[in-house]
Amino acid sequence: MTTESEPISGATAGTQLRDAREASGLSLADVAAKTRIPQRHLEAIERDDFDALPSMTYAVGFARAYARAAGADEVAVAATVRSQLEQGGRARTEYQAFEPADPARVPPRTLAWTAAIIALLILGGYALWRGVWRDANPTAPAIVSASPLPSAPAVRPPAAPPPAVTPANGPVVLTATDTVWLRISDATGKRLFEKQMAIGESYTVPPDANGPTILTGRPNALRVTVGGIEVPPLGEPEKTIKDVGVSAEALRARAASATPVPSSMASPSAPSAPAR
Repeated sequence: MTTESEPISGATAGTQLRDAREASGLSLADVAAKTRIPQRHLEAIERDDFDALPSMTYAVGFARAYARAAGADEVAVAATVRSQLEQGGRARTEYQAFEPADPARVPPRTLAWTAAIIALLILGGYALWRGVWRDANPTAPAIVSASPLPSAPAVRPPAAPPPAVTPANGPVVLTATDTVWLRISDATGKRLFEKQMAIGESYTVPPDANGPTILTGRPNALRVTVGGIEVPPLGEPEKTIKDVGVSAEALRARAASATPVPSSMASPSAPSAPAR
């Protein structure tokens, strides 16, 4: 029995998938409808052109979904894809750590909207029923508290948030606070930097780079500064970000638009001492 560590020798992953699709009498459009993967991505997989996919993290997940739809051995196909990526010098950590979910198993957006509309109708029907019941029973006793409610303690208004600090002109430095893989590319798609950084390692974005952007799966593991001033995180923890600008101008705009949040509410005022 083939396992993920034993890829099928000889045929490439694209050849295996194309042969399985043709043997099943399916067209690429049929597979795209089953998997909800764009047809251009399926064509790229059949050509073994994994560079045409959004990133290497999608190669294994899309290939497995294709194999499942075409009746091929998805475990063997996934192993072959990994073997081809390793032979092509692709970073192994990228597609191992962030293999995407099968698009065919993600609930359609229409289903989510339908559920939301049903919930709103139920709440509206309940509110309408309550109003009709109150109109039909005007003498229904009201619920009265048996004892007066205690007065709420006086609360001081929250302190005004500190003014936001806008980074000045200066170099953009990315420092790893944990092990993290990242890729920096310019506006033309040229890779300026790609590496799995260890804790404490840093990278300075070239100041003359043309629209540099970042791709990483752990934005929370990066400390970003512009001219020595730290800016807000580039994304939510443990969520892959792509095409996020890391030029000094883009990060200054990001910092200026961030709304500071007060660290805590002021404590209730202490009672005044009784007069003598």
